[in-house]
Amino acid sequence: MLFRQIFDEKLAQYAYLIGCQETGEALLVDPERDIDQYLDLAEEEGVEIVAVTETHIHADFLSGAREFAERFDTKLYLSDEGDENWKYEWAQEPKVNGGAYDVEWLYDGDTFHIGNIEITALHTPGHTPEHLSFLVTDKGGGAEESMGIVTGDFVFVGDLGRPDLLESAAKVEGAMEPSARTLYNSVQDFLNLPDYLQVWPAHGAGSACGKALGAVPQSTIGYEKQFNPMIDAARKDEDTFVDAILEDQPEPQIYFARMKRDNKKGAPVLGQLPSPRELTVRELKNLAQDDEALIVDTRLDRSAYMAHHIPGSLYAPMDNTFNTVVGSLVEDETTPIYLIVDEEDVDEAVRDLVRIGYDNVKGFAEIDTLQRYFLDDGPVDAIEEITFEEVEALRQSGDTEVLDVRYRSEFEEGHVDGALNASYTRMPEYETDLPTDKTLLVHCASGRRAAAASAFLRRTGRDVVYINDDFEHYEALQQEAVAA
Repeated sequence: MLFRQIFDEKLAQYAYLIGCQETGEALLVDPERDIDQYLDLAEEEGVEIVAVTETHIHADFLSGAREFAERFDTKLYLSDEGDENWKYEWAQEPKVNGGAYDVEWLYDGDTFHIGNIEITALHTPGHTPEHLSFLVTDKGGGAEESMGIVTGDFVFVGDLGRPDLLESAAKVEGAMEPSARTLYNSVQDFLNLPDYLQVWPAHGAGSACGKALGAVPQSTIGYEKQFNPMIDAARKDEDTFVDAILEDQPEPQIYFARMKRDNKKGAPVLGQLPSPRELTVRELKNLAQDDEALIVDTRLDRSAYMAHHIPGSLYAPMDNTFNTVVGSLVEDETTPIYLIVDEEDVDEAVRDLVRIGYDNVKGFAEIDTLQRYFLDDGPVDAIEEITFEEVEALRQSGDTEVLDVRYRSEFEEGHVDGALNASYTRMPEYETDLPTDKTLLVHCASGRRAAAASAFLRRTGRDVVYINDDFEHYEALQQEAVAA
């Protein structure tokens, strides 16, 4: 049996290529939308992807299942479990160019084969109503028992998939607690599975689909039974579990609702990646005057951005936060996007964006071009940068408000007295309730999230001061003041 786990570090997402080497056939589980990465891997491994399946309708990235089916007539194995509101609508409709999808609808206990590999679907609802997990048995290797289980967003290493997203992200009112109780029942079934089974989850540390995911890429059922705190809570009683799983869940990125919608109704067929063209200094100057365009500045040095940037540009550093920042702050996926990014990083940035539905990537300017733009007197803006040592003096003026853009759970553990709280992951939603007649002193835990939030708020026309400091420094200053 061929088994490959494919990791997207930025979205902390795992896809799986599971193949029968005897027949040369392979199944792909939970692919992202830029499917060339999987086609290249399959070619390297000497197998052909003959089928695609998904554990559930995803909220944090656009699925590649439709892309495979439209471009290659790939067979689909999709869940038909769950309630009528969470079905794969696109797979029930005609293909873009006519004809029907080759889809087999799966229910609890159904099995199918990829060569000599047997796949058994288990209905494991709670994170979503239609969620499936897949037992994998290597019949070609002579096995009569499963080797492991692809758990999707049901069981992670050290955590369980959050049951609140239908309500907190997709805005299905009243779904949170019933989903948690459904998840409790799914865990009871999980406890009856053999301890030796390997656990292959859909996400690792850094994903917002849980609150305490481990960084280890796989586990075993026995280990999770013993050391997963959410499974431990499920052993006690249902109410204890519900309270534990819903407590302190972070506010999901605002783009999650759009991913749910598009993965349910059908993500646009990509065909090929966008190919943004390189901009000159003159074109960058013209772009700076275009209110319809969005410039995303990806420089890693956030202080450099604060000192000099194109007016109205967003700040999304080209690191592991890039998807999250853009997905949290850009509501309209049709917005024309122009990147400030080195040419060697363009392909990575484009893939990051299309994976969460931003296909209209029109152009890019290298960071050297941006510097020439500044030297050539292009329009420029700046955001004042301070540390927590300067905050108290500014607060005395009466025309400022401290804005904490950490998650609500972080805020509740300790915050600046009188501060406002609005998680940057949903800033476009919260922004309308923030004051417009005061200067906002924006901070987070380390300065990373606050940098992106400051740029967004500046784009809305607000007066902003960016606190580039660790919140631990503020707490230390407070302790010193008390001691004095």
